[in-house]
Parts: sequence; structure tokens; C-alpha cells
Amino acid sequence: MATQSVKIAKGTIELAGNLFTPDDFDANSTYPALVVVHPGGGVKEQTAGLYAAKLAEAGFVTVAYDASFQGESGGEPHFLEDPAARVSDVNAVVDFLQTQSFVDPERIGVWGVCAGGGYAVAATKVDARIKAVGTVSAVNIGSAWRKGWDGNGRDADVLPTRDAASAQRQVEVTTKAEPFTVGYVPTEVTPEVPRDLAEASDYYLTPRAQYPTAENKYLLGLSIPAIIGFDAFALVEDLLTQPVLAIAGSEAGSLWHSTELYTRAKGDKKLLVVDGYAHMDFYDGPEATTLAAAEAAKFFNEKLAAK
Repeated sequence: MATQSVKIAKGTIELAGNLFTPDDFDANSTYPALVVVHPGGGVKEQTAGLYAAKLAEAGFVTVAYDASFQGESGGEPHFLEDPAARVSDVNAVVDFLQTQSFVDPERIGVWGVCAGGGYAVAATKVDARIKAVGTVSAVNIGSAWRKGWDGNGRDADVLPTRDAASAQRQVEVTTKAEPFTVGYVPTEVTPEVPRDLAEASDYYLTPRAQYPTAENKYLLGLSIPAIIGFDAFALVEDLLTQPVLAIAGSEAGSLWHSTELYTRAKGDKKLLVVDGYAHMDFYDGPEATTLAAAEAAKFFNEKLAAK
């Protein structure tokens, strides 16, 4: 497996990516390819890069990249979490892959982790060039913000957050104050913090997986309005015609997202709930990520098989 840095054009901005190729890579041949989408707050060097490498070892050309406005990618203002941009990022990476002579343009899939899984689904349902989509520890970011991590709340529970973001945006506009950022994961773990988010804090904010360009912050006033009205699974019953694989842990507070996706999708679909694992185990746990990558490779090999 080899890797190289690539620049991916997306309108007026440029996405920073890492392209992974199999060990026996031959530039004169063509390969199935996968877009690998990182979680909210993540960057290409973390779990997305881990899966991109594992899937390249399984014979795919893969690209892990930084989202617009994040990591090493372009776009201003930086630290914006914009679901519409995250979805169109996926489509832009598909554009990139279709221009590579060594990629079979009819054999492109998408693999997404956490919020990247939700974005992967949202991109796939509107882009027939994507022939299959897989998720691991999937999160529909809009639903998570509205209903809470465990999904036990109501959509209206997000209204105080909406109001706080609106007030902050007003301050920034009227006083030219420095844009206010908040963290994706808690910097202090208290007993009230759900297990998955406590483990996410350990992943992102300690040497376990900390990376300089993953700064654990997003713009409150601009990101919240974009997030809370977003639904990655809207219209999946009608628009998501491609095969779907969803993998999640039985102990994950986020399991409800994968279950909802599986229940609502009408076509070729598979839900794999792995007993004993939680959300973050599928970010870097050796056994969990090996299992997920093997399942993904099997799924994509079947669904992206040459005609």
C-alpha cells in the first residue's frame, strides 16, 4: 500500500487529500475506488486515514480528505461545519476519482465514519455515480444535535441551542467580535457525559489520536443553523437506491442512527450490529476496525464488481 498527497478541486476552493493505492498497484490498470469521509471534528490523518489504508490493502484505490473549511483544506471561514458543504465534498471527490485513469468510473463507492457516515448517505442518495455506500458508527448529525446523543430527546429540544447561536451571530455581526467556537467533544469529562463522547474526548484530545489540524472547534453562530436543520436520511426511502452497509456496536449510544437508516432504506441493505463494541471502538480499536474493514471490503467487492 502506498500513499500520496493530492489536491482536489471543488469550485473556488481546494480540498487536501491523501490517495492510497494497493500494494500491486499498476497505473495502467483500473481499480474500484472508495471515498472515505471523516467524522465531525476529524481530519484525514485519523480514523478516515486508517480505513483508507486498510481498504487500499484490500485492493481499492481510496481517498481520505479534509472537509471544506477544515484541516488542511481551503474555504473561509475556517472551522465551519456545514452539512451541505460536507455532502458536496463527497461529490467533488467522486469528480476527482472519475478523472483518474486508473479508476474505473463505474466502480466508485463511499465509506463514512460517524457524521461522515451520515454525509456519505446524503451524498449517495443524490449521486448515481456512487454505486454503494457503507457506514460505521454512523451519525445523522442533524438528528444528533436535535435529539441528543442517545436519541432520547425531541426535535424541539434544540431550540435553546438555536437561540444561543442566533444571539452569538448577532453579537459578531453588530460588534465585529471574534467568531466564537465550541468543541466537538468535551474537554472535561464529567459523569453526565455519555460514554461515547467521553471516549471521543480521549481519542481526539490525547496522544491516542490527537492531530495538529484537528483542533476540536467549530463556529457556533454559523455552524449551528446549518446543522440543526439538516437530515442526512431525508428521502432515503425514495432516493437511496444503491446498496447500503451499516456497521455499529451494540453498546454505542449512536446505534439508533444505523438502525434508523437500515429500517428506512428500501433496497439492498445490511445492518451488522457487533456485540460488545461501543461507538469509538470503530475509530481505532484493532479488533473492531479490522472487522469493519473486512466487512466493508467484502461488501464493496461484491457491490462494485466489474460488469
